[in-house]
Amino acid sequence: MSSNTTPVTVLSGTLGAGKTTMLNHLLGESGGREFAVLVNDMGEVNVDADLVAESSNITGEEEELIELSNGCICCELRGDLLDAIGKLTSEREFDAVIVESTGVAEPLPVAQTLTLGFDQSDLDPTEFYEETGIEPLEGCHLDTTVTVVDAHQFTEAMAEDRVLDDDGTDKHLGDLLVEQVEFCDVLVLNKCDLVDDATLDEIEATLETLQPRAEMVRTTNSSIDPGLVIDTGRFDFEAASQSAGWLQELREPHASAEEEHGVTSFVFEARRPFHPERFADVLDDFPEAVVRAKGHFWLAGREEMALMLNVAGQSVRVAPAGNWLATLPPEERTEQFEAYPQLEEMWDEEWGDRGTELVCIGVEMDVETVRERLEACVLTDQEMHGDWAAFEDRFPTFEFPTDDEADGEESLDEEAELGIAD
Repeated sequence: MSSNTTPVTVLSGTLGAGKTTMLNHLLGESGGREFAVLVNDMGEVNVDADLVAESSNITGEEEELIELSNGCICCELRGDLLDAIGKLTSEREFDAVIVESTGVAEPLPVAQTLTLGFDQSDLDPTEFYEETGIEPLEGCHLDTTVTVVDAHQFTEAMAEDRVLDDDGTDKHLGDLLVEQVEFCDVLVLNKCDLVDDATLDEIEATLETLQPRAEMVRTTNSSIDPGLVIDTGRFDFEAASQSAGWLQELREPHASAEEEHGVTSFVFEARRPFHPERFADVLDDFPEAVVRAKGHFWLAGREEMALMLNVAGQSVRVAPAGNWLATLPPEERTEQFEAYPQLEEMWDEEWGDRGTELVCIGVEMDVETVRERLEACVLTDQEMHGDWAAFEDRFPTFEFPTDDEADGEESLDEEAELGIAD
């Protein structure tokens, strides 16, 4: 990226992890460099921005500090984020811009906004952008994404059922924490003074398995060398998008290197469908030792559409993963075979590409027991020849939108939170 543009660092992390404390530390250790700050808070009053202003010599009057309140920059305030970034980097020169996102923000859509700008298909240009003609990203580049993790609360956060409200959208705490860990360049394990060394090693091993690409830094009171998170040149959207531990495990399955700390992972594969009732029972009582599970699966009676399983802590979600290749017209299927020769190698004459591929990552996880429970969900020989329509199916249904609905709000990307038993 050109050295003539301003580097942008995005700070993510759940509520109370230490983002604002880190921001104030970075401002205090700026070494004479001029930083602009953009603070996002879900409330009508931006408490975090007030704390930054009180704890540093930065002021909103000098347009060094911009507040984005009453919304989240990963969803409804994306246009405001671009306007603020464009204004900061076009009216005055700064050595860096630091964005502190709200505790319920997911870093991937924020990074997407700061990479694509108003070119995103679902983001309309704002009035400010249309009136000024300012290209919001021409004077800056996304340089580093940072996730701050509370070491003292990490284990409890992954194990509890707390759901956070993001302006009417429910976000499960464990799921949000995993999303923030899986998409970042630097992982800051904060509040290390409140946790013993053995527990820190276990947490760090889990984080490294969830996100093997990120640089790991341990801190107390969010005290960090600014050079580790500002103007690092580490951000690469493609690399960040493909670096989650579960994706790495799908590409190159291997015995976990963190086994000494009780962190293990494995890939479950099956070329027969899951029995919907037995699999629902497993998901209703999913092993607590599994901190992350993700992948696609084939559910008996759902031969058109692959489904996606997304488990993070106590959050279990199911979403559509698209049509099976076997359902496509022959000419489209041939195009896919040419683009991805490995698909033809695993093709089944009767069922095509239908099957299940799930990654499970856990701490003190009994791999064989989890594998056996999943194996027990696969249809038996007798069931394969039976009436699949007779199986009880408690999973949510997903329908492809019609042409009239294609531009509406309904989307196949929508996930359904389970308890199925409820």
